[in-house]
Amino acid sequence: MKKVRQLLAVLVMGTIVLAIGVPAWGADTIKIGIIGPMQFVQGKGHWNGATMAAEEINARGGVKVGGKTMKIELVQSDSNEFLNVTDATNAMELLMTRNKVDFVIGGFRTEAVLAMQDIAMEYKKIFIGCGAAHPELCTRVAQNYDTYKYFFRGTPFNSSFLVKTSFLHLKFVGDILKSQLNIPNLKVAIVAEKAMWADPMVAACEGFLPKIGMEVAGVWRPSPVATDVTAELSAIQRSGAQMIFTIFSSSVGIPFARQAGELKIPAVQVGINVEGQKDGFWEATQGKGEYILTMNTYCQGVEYNELTKPFVDTYVQKFKETPTYTADTYAAIVYSLVPAIEQAGTLDADKLVKVMEDDVHKVPSGVVKYLKDEQGRQLHDLTWGPGYLTSLGVQWQAGKPVGVWPNKWKASAEAPEISYKGIQDYKIPPWVIEAYKK
Repeated sequence: MKKVRQLLAVLVMGTIVLAIGVPAWGADTIKIGIIGPMQFVQGKGHWNGATMAAEEINARGGVKVGGKTMKIELVQSDSNEFLNVTDATNAMELLMTRNKVDFVIGGFRTEAVLAMQDIAMEYKKIFIGCGAAHPELCTRVAQNYDTYKYFFRGTPFNSSFLVKTSFLHLKFVGDILKSQLNIPNLKVAIVAEKAMWADPMVAACEGFLPKIGMEVAGVWRPSPVATDVTAELSAIQRSGAQMIFTIFSSSVGIPFARQAGELKIPAVQVGINVEGQKDGFWEATQGKGEYILTMNTYCQGVEYNELTKPFVDTYVQKFKETPTYTADTYAAIVYSLVPAIEQAGTLDADKLVKVMEDDVHKVPSGVVKYLKDEQGRQLHDLTWGPGYLTSLGVQWQAGKPVGVWPNKWKASAEAPEISYKGIQDYKIPPWVIEAYKK
């Protein structure tokens, strides 16, 4: 009975041991725990990216560790973190104790990742975060290096840079509205899900928008899993906003886009809508997601560098969808963790930390370089900006996501002008043109 209870506990937590290629390799394997909300698109991205990485590395023979070659074995762990932080901590604990993984990659919701981070640090396991954006995850590294040095951010860049990029998208679209529709004073409705990662973004919006000549029409904070946002949309329409700045990482992005499209609110949507990053968004919104612009990491046809197209094309061929940013578990394994292991010749976490934090390398979404804080302390956070990581502005046009930013972007007067291969022009929704064209 005891064994039965143990088995049921593992199944309830959703922890599934899955070896890539063969049933199990035993002692000559590197066990990597992939943790995330596996019943949602974000967790599926975690698993798909990691699966692709493990298959690729194992197919070429494995990882060279000192004098031997080791295969990668993945352990899938369903954190259920959208619904229950306790489930997430239990899932991480099981990875440490029952599955005895060597490394952990994944995590999505900041509130859960902070708790999971503490567990991984207690066991001195390298944990590469591939989803949560709050700066605290990395400021902990600087403030208490000996405890938190095993954590690295893999994707996305932190929410301070996310909001900076979103502001660039907002200004980019705002300048187009001003120019083409002759709207000198733009009003912006801020709509952010009730989640910790979004809090600093809302505060930054309220302080920054007036500085660029935009008025805050109001702030709305629906639930991350809201299914009806007509009350918020009606209030936004009454506010007279011409732009809606969205901050969504969860499922609320679908009903918001669909209902806004049904109401034909004369305001363009710009910002972050993670649901809008996936191919199924068009069908999920019944075609009403047309013209929304979201920050995204990948878009078919857009290339950051020579690594982008092979990764995206292979992912699409294998999984029949464009990778979301959580699929950068692939980059975390192929371009960060494995090269560090091979360079150090060991799985020893302390030795790997030193290699990883000084490494600068290309990934399919740009170039990874880890930051230090103003006091010169290691942050293990990602560098943002030209030549490093910038993300994309992606707009839905005629049922397909199209890259529209950066389009001749200059970060400063001295910076080079940036347009990635495949970038196209932004389009204003026709009902917005009709409402404001003079």
